[in-house]
This record gives sequence, structure tokens and C-alpha cells, in this order.
Amino acid sequence: MTPEGAPAPGTATRRDGRVTINDIAALTGVAASTVSRALSRPDRVNRVTRERIQAAARDLNYVPNTQARALSSGRTDTVALLVSDATNPFYFGLIRGAQQQLRAAGLALLLVDTEDSPELENDLLGKVRRSVDGVILAASRLPEKTLTAVAAELPVITINRNVPGVRSVVIDSPDGIMQAVEHLVSLGHRQIAYVAGPPFSWANEARWRALRSAMARHGLTGIRVGPFGASRRSGSAAADALLNTGATACVTFNDLLAIGILHRLAERGIDVPTEISVVGCDDIFGADFCSPPLTTLTAPIEQAGRMAVSMLLEQLDDLGEKTSRRTQLLPTHLTVRRSSGPAPRR
Repeated sequence: MTPEGAPAPGTATRRDGRVTINDIAALTGVAASTVSRALSRPDRVNRVTRERIQAAARDLNYVPNTQARALSSGRTDTVALLVSDATNPFYFGLIRGAQQQLRAAGLALLLVDTEDSPELENDLLGKVRRSVDGVILAASRLPEKTLTAVAAELPVITINRNVPGVRSVVIDSPDGIMQAVEHLVSLGHRQIAYVAGPPFSWANEARWRALRSAMARHGLTGIRVGPFGASRRSGSAAADALLNTGATACVTFNDLLAIGILHRLAERGIDVPTEISVVGCDDIFGADFCSPPLTTLTAPIEQAGRMAVSMLLEQLDDLGEKTSRRTQLLPTHLTVRRSSGPAPRR
């Protein structure tokens, strides 16, 4: 009688108690190489043998040695996703889309929060790069030269960051900013401010340029305030600075900042949109039921996560040079709610 928890007869576990592919091979009567193929590349083993091996692996509670697999294959089956702030709802859809696509491909996701710091991002990237097959950098704060150097050594896809020579997925928020300006100008606004986000954000500068260009087409000059943190708590200072400009409307770096501004304006007894209009960016969860519901740019965030994974897998499968997709641009559109309205008469 085999004691409970002991390996099946004919198997020999390692001294540390770990079941190996040799144990599974002894139990099933096949070569260790066949076991390895059945577990790592099941399509290369006939169905009957594969199912017998997989059943034995379950019975023995076999846990793959990912380090050994990485040494033999050069792959870890893990992809790192670096985000600037994991608490920002913008990233929820991005993470979900990336994880779904990775899971479908049999890979795991390692999530890393860089806390909006280029120094921490560089440090954490150095720590994980040997443990992953590739990285997806969302809203990277790294200097362009550093990012290019990383991409030369490791498969990299950026999201919302466009660097020559590095494949990227870019949400076309500049076009959405232009839509927002057209919307506000049509409502009679002539003094429109851009409430800027983090100073190291590539998307922040791209959005400011878009607002300035759209204003110039109407013979108007954009106003810029900030930079501010990309969070709701930054909204109080941003709202106070906004009111000092005399602007009748603003477009903010993101929805969190816009929601913080709405809260501060309410505290000061300033009605939105009667006295000032507020437009956000990203259409995060909650943008439609804040008070008032936020006019904002709606972006295909989950799609961006899925597409970034697909482009990274192309690189890992040596298809990167065969595809013309260097930069994939995803469209945005303006979703009009109650936080924007006609310019006040002054």
C-alpha cells in the first residue's frame, strides 16, 4: 500500500520532493523527451499519449520548473506590463485586454507599477528583464535614448509612447483633443485651457500640441496650466489655477484630474457647465456618473492591451521584421455629457 502523498510505484522524486519529467516518464512508460514535448508543445505528441502523460502529471501534482524550461528553451512564457500607476482606472482595461490575449497564447502576465517615476521604471525594468520574454511599457516615462537601448536588447512594445525604431500602440487622443476643441468652440468658448498632466508624459505633450493647433485654426490661443499629477487629488490645485486664467472651458490630461476639478469647483460654488465647461480624456469607469457626468474622449483601451500583446508575440515568433505594423494608431471619439455647455455671457 502506497502511503498517502508518496509517489506512485516506479517513480523516483528528487531529494527536495519535487516531481520531475523522469517520474512521469517512469509512470507512463514513455521517454522523458516525449513527456517534455507533451507538456510544453502538446501539438507535437499524439492525442492518446498526450492525454496519458497529462493525466499522470496531474496525479503526481507535477509543477513545471520554469527556470529549467527557460534555460533549455530561452523562453520564460512570461511578459511584463509596466504601468505608471496601477491604481489609475485607465489601466484596468489595458491590463484586462493584455492578460486575456496572453492567456489565450499560454503566457503569463507580470504587472509592474513604476509609480510615475522614470528612475524607478528604469530600475524595475533592469530587475525583471531577465525573467521575462518581453515587455510592454504603458505610458513610459523613460528618456527616448534609454527606451531605444532597451528595445535593442529585449522585445518591447510601447503604449501611448512613440519612439523611432520601437513598435508601439498609440491611442489617438490628439485627434480626440481636436474634436473637444471643435465642440467647445461651437458652444461659443474662446478662452480654452489645457490642464496639463505629468511633465515626463509623452501623451501629455502630444495633447497640448493638438489643443494649441486646433485653437490656432480658429485664430485663438490656448492656455496651459500645470503640470499636475494624473490623479483626482491633484484636481483641487488644478481647479484653483484654472479659475485664475479666466478660461470659460478646459480640456484636462485625463479623467481623474477632471473629476478632481469638478469636485473642487463644486466646493467653491461654481456651477459646471453654466460658469465653466470641463472635458476629460479616457472615459474611465465612473466618468459617466460623476456630478455632472463628464464629457470626455472615449478610447479603445482594452483593444490597445490586446494589440500590444499581439505585436509582441510577433516579435517573439520572429515575425517582427515581416510585419509592417511599426505603429498601430487607435481612434478616439468625443462622448458629450453634461459637463460641457454654452460659454457664459460676460
